[in-house]
Formats: sequence, structure tokens, C-alpha cells
Amino acid sequence: MSADAPTSAAPPHPDHADPPTRHGPLALAAGSCGPAPVAEAAPPARVRQLVLKVHSRCNLACDHCYVYRSADQRWRERPRVIAPGTVAQVARRLGEHLARHGPDRVRVVLHGGEPLLAGPATLDRTVRTLRAALPPGAALDVGVQTNGVLLDEEFLALCHRHDIDVGVSLDGGRAANDLHRRYPDGRGSFADVAAALRLLGRPRHRSRWAGLLCTVDLANDPVGVYESLLAYDPPRLDLLLPHGNWSTPPPGRRPGGTDTPYGDWLVAVFDRWYATTPRRTGIRLFESLIALVLGGRSGTRAVGFAEPDVMTIETDGTIEGTDTLKTTDDASMRTGLDVFRHSFDEALRHPSLAGRPTGPAALAPACRACPVLSACGGGLYAHRFHAGAGFAHPSVYCPDLYRLIDHVRRVVAADVDALRRRALAAPPAAAPARRR
Repeated sequence: MSADAPTSAAPPHPDHADPPTRHGPLALAAGSCGPAPVAEAAPPARVRQLVLKVHSRCNLACDHCYVYRSADQRWRERPRVIAPGTVAQVARRLGEHLARHGPDRVRVVLHGGEPLLAGPATLDRTVRTLRAALPPGAALDVGVQTNGVLLDEEFLALCHRHDIDVGVSLDGGRAANDLHRRYPDGRGSFADVAAALRLLGRPRHRSRWAGLLCTVDLANDPVGVYESLLAYDPPRLDLLLPHGNWSTPPPGRRPGGTDTPYGDWLVAVFDRWYATTPRRTGIRLFESLIALVLGGRSGTRAVGFAEPDVMTIETDGTIEGTDTLKTTDDASMRTGLDVFRHSFDEALRHPSLAGRPTGPAALAPACRACPVLSACGGGLYAHRFHAGAGFAHPSVYCPDLYRLIDHVRRVVAADVDALRRRALAAPPAAAPARRR
């Protein structure tokens, strides 16, 4: 299960920030698509997204899973299913946090492991408990990120009842998906996930579908993967780089090397996606980069400067930061905090949550001097880790990010220039006739 979360229009995994800001032609005409000024990100005053682990185990044995295949193995010590008392305490902490900071909208992502293993009754009780604790005027958006194999009419009825958005993980067609997303006995999961997607895509359920999440694999043809995912007509796609860092590099990525295998893979998909009019789906990474090179905001923590406003609650009530830190070492996620003894405001001051350094000052000198800094933002925080030296490094994907961002910037700049030339060449509009 990959954790990287959303508005209702994007797959609910905890890497999502606000939707990208779009600028119109008048704003574009003011200048080229060069780097926008970079502002220091201030720590948020409140939790915007809560990742709630409702089940700590999974029914698949994906070999690229960051939860079970990474340095942090504390999942073995935690309850399989979150207890009602733990949910009640999470709800109380969330309610008091929102009451203190004023009514607001907060997003909770039901996560795992595989969250559907908790069963419909547990998920129903969890959402009811959370909503009952909100102060007047506060709103709760709920999402679930699932591998899809347990998704059925009963779960979807629950999603309709509570307005739960459903994100499903799929890495492409049968061959591409089953390279990694397999059952413990070695069987591929594609057939079961495909059946769930056909169910989710039916008219009566489509309003609850947030989108697909796909982990990039260099062994798979990029355009082939993209086209196979489009076959399900998803409302949105998320393309995620496999988690890795300088000490544990991702497959095919040589730390310090100048080759760009992941950048090339993503550029191939971008070109196919961008050239299609109208576009058949949104791709959050590409939409975020377009927004960033035009001076807007990112919709993902994979690029740009995003405030660290995600909090993770494990099944035992432990409070932790962004879930992807599990890929670094067994200490980066540890806060010593839990919902029984500590408030969310106390947790936000911890370095692994909103208390960690942000903005250009927290980046490596090479990043601060980079011409694509405003769009890159140093990449995902966990991808900067180096054992014994912390996070003050470029992303292990630095060459790939530069390749992709520079390509997007050039393509968008060419379109903006063409739009400007057409506008200048167009004859002036005739003045409206006066009434007599």
C-alpha cells in the first residue's frame, strides 16, 4: 500500500496537498515560464490531513511496499485492528484541535495495511465516531486507499452512506501489475482488482471513485502502462516514484549518477497525456508541475514546497509524521507521542511533523542554487535521506526530477509563446455599435 491524499478529485493517499492553482492567459502573458519566486513555508497552525491506520496488516504481499519491506518494522507489534477506544480518543483529539483553531475542513484517510480488512462495521463506527466529535461548523472529508481486492457492493454502500472517496492501487495491465502486487502465495492480484474497478466504474458508484494510484516500474513500458490504466476511465491518476533514498536507492537509480531513467519514463507518459485533447484523465504530478512553472501551487508533496500538515495515527494510537518516513530508518518516524497522552498541537511541534525545517533553507546548497528549485522543492522529503547524515541532501531522484521539470517547462513555455503570438496577430475586435 502506498501512502502518499487528496481532495475528492484525487486518490486518497497522504501525499496530497491543495489542488494546483491555475493561471489564465492574461497572467501568462506577463512573463515566461521561468522559476517563480520561492517563499519560505511557515509551519501550519493545524492538522489538515489525518492518516488513520484502521488495520495494520495486508492481504497482499507486494514486494515494493514501504510498510512491510522497509526499515521500520513496528507494525509487527501493533494491534491488527484499531480498537473502538482508540478511535474515540483520536476523535476527541481531533475535535479539540479544531475547536481550538476554529471550525475548518479536515481530511481523514482510512489507511493500512489494507483498510478494508477492518470490515464494514469497524469502518462505519470509525467514521461515525469521528464526525460526532467535530465542533459546530467543522467538516470532515473521508477517503480510503485500498488495493481493491475486497471492494464489493457492501463496502461501496458504506462509502455512499458516509461520502467516502475510494482510491485504488494498480500498476498497469496484468503483466505490469503482477510483477509486484501479488498475494502471499504468489498469485497475481490483477484479476481481482480489475473486477473491483469495473464495479467502481459503474454509473451508480462512479461518484465515489477518486482515482488510481500507480507505482512506476522501469521494467514496464510507460505508454503501455498509461494506456492500460486509461482503459478503466479513471477520474484521476497518480504516478508515484518507488520509495528510496541515498542509503537504500530505488531500483535502477544510481545515487549520484547523472542518468535519468525515471525522468525519461515520466516524460514519455507526459507527452502522450499532454498531446491528447481533451485529456481523458488528470495526472496529479503533471498538473502540479504545470501549475508550478506558471507560478502556481503544487497538489503533491512530491514536488514544490508543501507545508508538512499530515499526521499519521497507528492502530495503537501512536502519533507519527508522514508515513513515507518508514522507508528511511527505524527512528525517523518515532515521536514518543500518542493520542492518549498528547494533543495534536503538541504533536505538531515535533520535528517529524510540522516542526521540521521547511523551505529553501532546509535544502542542500546544490538545491538552493538549482534553476528548477521553485518547481522541484527538493522532491519528496523521504527521498532526501542519507543514513548518518539526515535529510539535507538533494532527492535521490534529482537528475530525474530535473529532466522531467525542464521538459514540462519547455513544453508549456512553447505553448504560452504560441498563444501570445496568436493573440498579437489577431485583428482587433470591432467596437460594439452605438444605440440610437
